[in-house]
Amino acid sequence: MDLGLKGLRALVTGSSRGLGYATAKKLLLEGAIVTINSRSKENLDKAVKSLSNLATGKVCSIEADLLIAGAPEKVVSNAAEQMGGLDILITNAGGPPAGAFESFDEDTWEKAVNLSFLSHVRLIRSALPHLRKSDHASVLTITSYSVKQPIPNLVLSNSIRAATVGLTKSLALELGNEGIRFNSILPAWTETERVHELMSHRANLSGRSVEEEIKLQSQSSPLGRMASPEEFANATVFMSSPAASYITGVMLSVDGGMYKGVL
Repeated sequence: MDLGLKGLRALVTGSSRGLGYATAKKLLLEGAIVTINSRSKENLDKAVKSLSNLATGKVCSIEADLLIAGAPEKVVSNAAEQMGGLDILITNAGGPPAGAFESFDEDTWEKAVNLSFLSHVRLIRSALPHLRKSDHASVLTITSYSVKQPIPNLVLSNSIRAATVGLTKSLALELGNEGIRFNSILPAWTETERVHELMSHRANLSGRSVEEEIKLQSQSSPLGRMASPEEFANATVFMSSPAASYITGVMLSVDGGMYKGVL
């Protein structure tokens, strides 16, 4: 299937590694022009070098920490300038730390809200003037299946990512008449660097090895394993593409059946 992405301009934040990187790679393979972003220059340089070796598409990069005031607006503005416009915005940010409710002070909560909710708000708000000029405008927020089924010891993520889903659905209804689509991808456990960090945290608490924790978590999926980043990216890129032109306001779980609810 031709996804219609050739020549379209996409910004993917938090994309020097993990889910964001896999998404940027798939977009480039489909012929899109892609700007990636990270707060780590080292990780960003490595990602650009790797992605630039792909035969199709063009990659740009912007180093910025989305928690710093004005950074989301700067990222969008610079990306649109580098690419000559913006058609697709994929908002991704690292998740807040693991821990129980009473282990976090108010400052930690505020940082988590900035990272996992307000970064999406600020990126989208800055992107709207550019997206309104596009014939294929699409916004995709990356959240988590925890908005449907809370994950133990991740109270910050469980709580705050739900707000991003509410924002995504609201904007799909509010701006659909302008031809801008809004959807969200809800990944479950995927073998990324962050998941290995979370499994390491669990291992420290349980006394088991990281490998044992990964195996235990994988049992929650009927498929008996975690997803690969490439499997996640396949769904993300389709949802962002013109091939999904009549899909908006959808919260798509990419979870291998880990979410046990019906709706």
